[in-house]
Amino acid sequence: MSEGISPGLPAGEVSVSVGGGTKAVQCPQGSCARWDAPIEALVKDMQNPETGVKMQNQRVLVTSVPHAMTGGDVLQWIIQRLWISNLEAQNLGNFIVKYGYIYPLQDPKNLILKPDSSLYRFQTPYFWPTQQWPAEDTDYAIYLAKRNIKKKGILEEYEKENYNFLNKKINYKWDFVIMQAKEQYRAGKERNKADRYALDCQEKAYWLVHRCPPGMNDVLDYGLDRVTDPNEVKVNQIMYYQQALMRSTVKSSVSLGGIVKYSEQFSSNDAIMSGCLPSNPWITDDTQFWDLNAKLVEIPTKMRVERWAFNFSELIRDPKGRQSFQYFLKKEFSGENLGFWEACEDLKYGDQSKVKEKAEEIYKLFLAPGARRWINIDGKTMDITVKGLKHPHRYVLDAAQTHIYMLMKKDSYARYLKSPIYKEMLAKAIEPQETTKKSSTLPFMRRHLRSSPSPVILRQLEEEAKAREAANTVDITQVMSKLDRRSLLKKEEPPK
Repeated sequence: MSEGISPGLPAGEVSVSVGGGTKAVQCPQGSCARWDAPIEALVKDMQNPETGVKMQNQRVLVTSVPHAMTGGDVLQWIIQRLWISNLEAQNLGNFIVKYGYIYPLQDPKNLILKPDSSLYRFQTPYFWPTQQWPAEDTDYAIYLAKRNIKKKGILEEYEKENYNFLNKKINYKWDFVIMQAKEQYRAGKERNKADRYALDCQEKAYWLVHRCPPGMNDVLDYGLDRVTDPNEVKVNQIMYYQQALMRSTVKSSVSLGGIVKYSEQFSSNDAIMSGCLPSNPWITDDTQFWDLNAKLVEIPTKMRVERWAFNFSELIRDPKGRQSFQYFLKKEFSGENLGFWEACEDLKYGDQSKVKEKAEEIYKLFLAPGARRWINIDGKTMDITVKGLKHPHRYVLDAAQTHIYMLMKKDSYARYLKSPIYKEMLAKAIEPQETTKKSSTLPFMRRHLRSSPSPVILRQLEEEAKAREAANTVDITQVMSKLDRRSLLKKEEPPK
């Protein structure tokens, strides 16, 4: 197996070569947890005293640094070890340096592998990113405070900004930060010069990766978390298909038979397929159909009553059927069951601003010990319901409602269909006869519906009538006779 980074891969992916083939591996959330094992194994092979990269003491400035190596030696070792091209080896070397497995000694901020005599050193495994130690603000503040003491206040600009920011952010424990920084600085001075220099370089390399300066590429920054994790979606799909394989399959003949049976049962109640009696009000302008099928009509139609026997949901969704079923339950002294179910429906679909008041009222009326209309539910359901009522919402009574619904469906419903109440309702039910011949579906055979005249046309007719009245000829003789009578009356008036 060999590892490398292909130049065409997107950021955050590493190519792993297995048996001559290459596979791209995605680094999840910047931790690169899927390639940590091969990368760590490769770095450990580099440090092998016999087959690894050649290391020796190197002088940096005035200090001799142990176990240092050149970038050219690292690059050649990767090419020979993995049998990859020069470009792939360069990409893989840059990858290892950027993630802090190897750090440069002479130019710490330039996190690339230079194929020359530039000096590098292996990072201690404690600081490897695969350890996933959280880069806490307190640890970073101690590091900056220690550098501030060592450099006597001469920090880089971004380090000064971070130092002042952390001073304000964790000011409540700044004394602890300064105390730890002084203690670590004092302990470091007791080591020899080479070890002290190596430890300083290791710590600086760690913080350059985890708190990189402005302008540097933060390899551990992966942006915002996704709302949906694609891996989780895939796992859920696999679980769904595994559960589907374990389910007992149904023959198509059985399922199709159920569909045919359902269609035959409800075909007589389909107004489109079988028509409606006495007539379709949308075609004949006769509202008798609506009057006979009103919600709480005194005597329902026979087709409506027969539909109650199809299943329990057809009975309980019909207001008239629910009224008849309530009358039956009262005779059996179990009317509180349907009353509780209706109260739960009102809580679920009623005014949501009164949920808390309605829930308390339902509890006092149906669930509280010694309630006036106490319902009989099992202890487990009661515990769930009472616990949910501490924080009421519209679905808080679903468990109790489902329990009561199944109780009525399995017990009371069968007895209701055999009871005299249902049989009497069925015997008295109206069976309307067709009043008019069914209208043809052809457009030219349909009776045209009358429509009221447009207000614009009415206004035009009024204006035309006024114009005709004004245009009539005037009789001059009648006008003159009126004027003569008026002047005669003025002459006969006595003087004032």
